Amino acid sequence: MTLRSCAIVLFSAMAGPAVAQWINYPTPGIPRTADGKPNLSAPVPKMADGRPDLSGMWRVKQATAGETDKAMQAIKTQPWAEELSKKRKEDLGRENMGVLCLPFGPRADFGVGKIVQTPGLLMMLYEDLTYRQIFLDGRPLPKDPNPDWMGYSVGHWEGDTLVVESAGYNDKTWLDDDGHPHSEELRVTERLRRPDFGHLELERTLEDPKALRQKWVIPFKFEYDADTEMIEYVCAENERDRSHLVGKAADDLKNEVAVPVETLKQYVGTYEFKPPEHPEDPVPIDISVDGDKLMMMLSGGAKYPLTAVSQTKFFFQGTHLEFVKEEGGRVTHMLIRGVEGDFKAPRK
Repeated sequence: MTLRSCAIVLFSAMAGPAVAQWINYPTPGIPRTADGKPNLSAPVPKMADGRPDLSGMWRVKQATAGETDKAMQAIKTQPWAEELSKKRKEDLGRENMGVLCLPFGPRADFGVGKIVQTPGLLMMLYEDLTYRQIFLDGRPLPKDPNPDWMGYSVGHWEGDTLVVESAGYNDKTWLDDDGHPHSEELRVTERLRRPDFGHLELERTLEDPKALRQKWVIPFKFEYDADTEMIEYVCAENERDRSHLVGKAADDLKNEVAVPVETLKQYVGTYEFKPPEHPEDPVPIDISVDGDKLMMMLSGGAKYPLTAVSQTKFFFQGTHLEFVKEEGGRVTHMLIRGVEGDFKAPRK
């Protein structure tokens, strides 16, 4: 997970219309504790055939996002794929699916999403109006599919784990926010397990000999999102990102300035962004110093170096961070400045 992708998700959640979307309507028929809150540790609901029912609204649990982030950084690609990734990062991600308002393909996760399960078909629905059909009726994957954005998926049960196999993706989408590509030979295997009512675990394995040097395994953990519904998000309706993504990443590197280590140490600490739709699930941003560099870590994930462009402003892949001080000189919060807007992260 990159800082920029985090900002996009947060901004999208804030920007959507909230009128008549049932965002505060109690979810009927779910287990609740004595105080009326959803009982996330209740037993797993079952289908009529005894299989786990994976249906529900799901969102990534920020406390576990760091594990996913570290796995995302473990990608091992072929040389041509790594070179293309470097070019896309240098271009500030102007061709990213989220900027072009195109489907995310194999990168589609449940940032905010819904599962609807029937005996023969499982649907994954996303706020941007894309969807996945996972057929559970025993059919095989198509032998010579017409490549499409979201691929073709079939599933079968191994005990209480749903195993989903997908293929038939076109090669136009990215595997991550760093712009790593894939070929039409990409194969994805997912294992979904619901250990209790309120939690969903997903392990995704990607294989593509043309683009990847080895299998790439990424874990995800989700939490049931009760008493709300999805808010429609149409990227092309008010898209303003691309016009602001000008220049190159190297432009900021050319403007790098030296910041004394003692100044860098003033910024060390944990900053917290609270999404308005789920303030109880904040996104922690840990800032540390390594040598003469300021480092950033999201939700306990991988660490990223920041490039100083002034004594208080730093750059990271198309996003600027600015540390704000009170009159006495103490750092009080961080401003995350991206093309989507400014976000405030108070210091803990």
